Amino acid sequence: MQKLNELLANETIEEAAWKALEKSILYYKGRPVGTVAAFDVSVEALNYDQCFVRDFVSSALIFLIKGRTDIVRNFLEETLKLQPKDRQLDAYKPGRGLIPASFKVVTDNGEEYLEADFGEHAIARVTPVDSCLWWIILLRAYVVATKDFSLAYQPEFQKGIRLIMEICLANRFDMYPTLLVPDGACMIDRRLGIYGHPLELQVLFYAALRAAREMLICQGNQDVVEAIDNRLPLLCAHIRQHYWIDINRLNAIYRFKSEEYGKTAVNLFNIYVDSIPYYELDKWLPKKGGYMAGNVGPSQLDTRFFALGNLMAIISDLATEEQSQAIMTLIEDRWEDLVGDMPMKICYPALEHEEYRIVTGCDPKNIPWSYHNAGSWPVLMWMLAAASVKAGKPYLAGKALEIAQGRLLEDEWPEYYDGKKGRLIGKQARKYQTWTIAGFLLASELMKDASHLSLVTFDKLPSELVSRACEFEISSVDASVSL
Repeated sequence: MQKLNELLANETIEEAAWKALEKSILYYKGRPVGTVAAFDVSVEALNYDQCFVRDFVSSALIFLIKGRTDIVRNFLEETLKLQPKDRQLDAYKPGRGLIPASFKVVTDNGEEYLEADFGEHAIARVTPVDSCLWWIILLRAYVVATKDFSLAYQPEFQKGIRLIMEICLANRFDMYPTLLVPDGACMIDRRLGIYGHPLELQVLFYAALRAAREMLICQGNQDVVEAIDNRLPLLCAHIRQHYWIDINRLNAIYRFKSEEYGKTAVNLFNIYVDSIPYYELDKWLPKKGGYMAGNVGPSQLDTRFFALGNLMAIISDLATEEQSQAIMTLIEDRWEDLVGDMPMKICYPALEHEEYRIVTGCDPKNIPWSYHNAGSWPVLMWMLAAASVKAGKPYLAGKALEIAQGRLLEDEWPEYYDGKKGRLIGKQARKYQTWTIAGFLLASELMKDASHLSLVTFDKLPSELVSRACEFEISSVDASVSL
């Protein structure tokens, strides 16, 4: 704790981080509307000069903590304007209700406008799923921080929430309460074998449902509210039961029969035991540790550890108290594997050899122990801090901060690190990556004041939000969407 106190008392790195964060702010018509992904002038900008929705969440939370609420409100208002409101029959047009992956400020003949990217310009033309979910989570955080209920209750915001819920809750080709999504639809935005029902998006889906349930007014939205109320317990039970892996669950799966049919089936997803790396897991899993699998679906149990999904499961209360403690026990016992020299691995272990070539398509950026393929991402530090504090193990967050503060400033705030221990600056990592900077600042603030957790946690459902929403009547809310 002495080292942690010295760290928190040392403002030098925090002052440098704030200076870098201020430099990243994006302005539109004289108003701050977000932050660029990176401010690395040594390389071509590509799309790193844009504001990414998922990236900005880290910056937005630290701005809310510091009372800089104007930039968050402006961001929410401007991105909502970019949301398509009409149904599209053109397969190459973004669907109704989507929130863009990113946007940039364009000047034409002296006039400024925002140009959105829904994936049509992205590498491999990836359409984001997580942007919609993060947008709702951030809107709720803004309301919690400012008590500005009126923003969420505005007709355009109510319609925006409703349209996102339409995408998530409408009829679909699926029998599970989870979201069926393509590969690359989240933070891992390149091919890495996470198509189907990846944990990251299921946890964000759960948090977004809870946030939407608090903010949707009952007037004109009863069908949506009922759909959310129906989905939430099913989703929660599904994830807690079918995604969970510990030594007891591993033993049960090890003895599964396959090709079972009917209501009495135990192996519901027809998992073939030979597809599970039992002997590696048997050596790696602590007796009291556990985690949520990366993906579950037809004959699929992805036993890789994905950090964002597991940490957000703790933060959002999707994981039970026992599961939360087991996840933190796993991180503590396998610290060298999951954290090493830079918090922390986006997933573990890496895909290697022939599996890497087949699953990633020989992606040169996702070589083993790099980038999405088990690279180390400092932005995850704030989620590690939040989960550690929430689970009653703040010393883990302190340990992670001590590691990071010794390198990030000197290394010029890289996007990610390479290698099994995270000792190498990422081969193609941008420097002055904004969410790396914001992740460090946010982790520091969460350690100083645990009350900031209320921005992203659901420990106590804010009944005030729900009751006031039901009393608040807005006759002009669009109630035409049928779920």
